[in-house]
Amino acid sequence: MLDLLQYDFMQRALIAGLLVGLICPSIGVFLILRRQSLIGDGLGHIAFAGVAAGWMMGIYPVLSATVVTVLSALGIEALRARRPAYADMMLAIFFYSGIAVAIILSSMTKSNNVNLISYLFGSIVTVSENDVKTIAGLAAVVLGVLSYIFKELVFITFDEEAAKVSGLPVKKINIILAVLTALTVSVSMRIVGILLVSALMVIPVAASLQLSRSFRSTLINAIIISEISVLIGLLVSFAANLATGGTIVITAVTIFIAAFAWKQISALSPGKEIVHKS
Repeated sequence: MLDLLQYDFMQRALIAGLLVGLICPSIGVFLILRRQSLIGDGLGHIAFAGVAAGWMMGIYPVLSATVVTVLSALGIEALRARRPAYADMMLAIFFYSGIAVAIILSSMTKSNNVNLISYLFGSIVTVSENDVKTIAGLAAVVLGVLSYIFKELVFITFDEEAAKVSGLPVKKINIILAVLTALTVSVSMRIVGILLVSALMVIPVAASLQLSRSFRSTLINAIIISEISVLIGLLVSFAANLATGGTIVITAVTIFIAAFAWKQISALSPGKEIVHKS
């Protein structure tokens, strides 16, 4: 482990990966409990259009992807609030429009397609110092805002109607969550890749739900599982020369399978079944 840290690119990948491992489940736990697990996947494909546009116009791709993703998240949330019955359909339209625009723009750009592919699948080699600074800045914004609205967001997540009746600004907080989700997607795509960015929001939380008894323990365990997945994934991808994003996600899936199996075995033993508390 210490030997690997002698490489500058590995130091950058480790810092960026740990930040990604922290913020993805922090946002993902709210998305899963609100049954919005797929929004991260949709925004990831939209982010690819922003990356391709950035390459085409000579703009820093993470910045262009952040702008496009945040604007799309605001559009999705506005339409979801007006037509909640058609939320899935509208998300699918954004999803396919984003990937279609990305394909067109990537076919028009004359830049090296290897660079674009690194955004699709994630890469520890291509994480630059500028990427680390951008990821750290965006992660600080996400965690700062999330901690500021944490109690209100938990209330809305479990009972949105009661939150409205109690006078909470539900619409405003939902918009903030959509923006934070978009920022998390933009932060994470350099490490796990656009195609798998949603997986790190969902799988650690799903694994944690098998082991945890309350919302707080679910959040803490999800972060621990996410960080372990990132660390093992980075090390294995470096040692075996594998795609970083895929290796991290497969590690998380393996942990989920183990947690799920442990829960099933525990359920067979009287008095040991996990009971969730809100």
